[in-house]
Amino acid sequence: MTDLFSEGAFWDDLANIPADPPKMRDKCSNCQRPVPVCWCSALPPQPLMPKSRVILLQHPAEEKRALRTAPMLSVGLAPGKCLIYKGKKFPKFDSELEDILSAKNSILLYPSATSIPIEQLDLSGGPFNLILIDGTWPQAKAIYASSPILHDMRQVKLVTSGNSSYVIRTQPTDGCLSTLETAIEALSILERDDSYRQQLLQPLHALCQFQLDKGAVTHQSKEFLIKHNQYPKLIGKRLNKLLRNADAFKDHHREESEERP
Repeated sequence: MTDLFSEGAFWDDLANIPADPPKMRDKCSNCQRPVPVCWCSALPPQPLMPKSRVILLQHPAEEKRALRTAPMLSVGLAPGKCLIYKGKKFPKFDSELEDILSAKNSILLYPSATSIPIEQLDLSGGPFNLILIDGTWPQAKAIYASSPILHDMRQVKLVTSGNSSYVIRTQPTDGCLSTLETAIEALSILERDDSYRQQLLQPLHALCQFQLDKGAVTHQSKEFLIKHNQYPKLIGKRLNKLLRNADAFKDHHREESEERP
């Protein structure tokens, strides 16, 4: 009798468990982050209005990342100044995007064999459509390889010497930047205005500081960890090749700098 009663009580308790999932934390309507970790207070007082605009070709997996930086760019710039297209191949029968990618004032920021340092670009041809591929390095290479229209675009690259401020995420090599930082560096050059660096980086600093305060640790690049025998995984051929190319690029840039008067 006791067993039957206990079993009945058990099923009664089970039946009273709410069917709905637990209530999710409230999200900021602007950045879509949970309110306690919203970084909107670090945004510029007013969205910035560059003459050029940024177009992100975003890999679908990037949208699922909790700590991505593209939204900071999207809300930090005025409406229409940051357009995001999602996919693994472009333009995907999108006539609007095809027109953008084919425009004479469009430039692709990608370190191909034919790209030139963005500082060497003739700025009299602006304002520009600055095209960036948003994803991990393997994802970016795959998007580029599967999108022939990108191969015919004017291509530029950043020649950076500093490390990323995105210290809570491991970068492939020293000098690699997040999507936000890459766009900021490029915009600062195209607009001839360093205030883009000063203002648009603040949300990234706020995000990293919050994560560090909650127990996250700063990350060195894979290149740094491997060189100091601190990388816990075996190095594959792809990463070995990437690191060798990065070293060769840095040596070449160093030699060019030393040759300049």
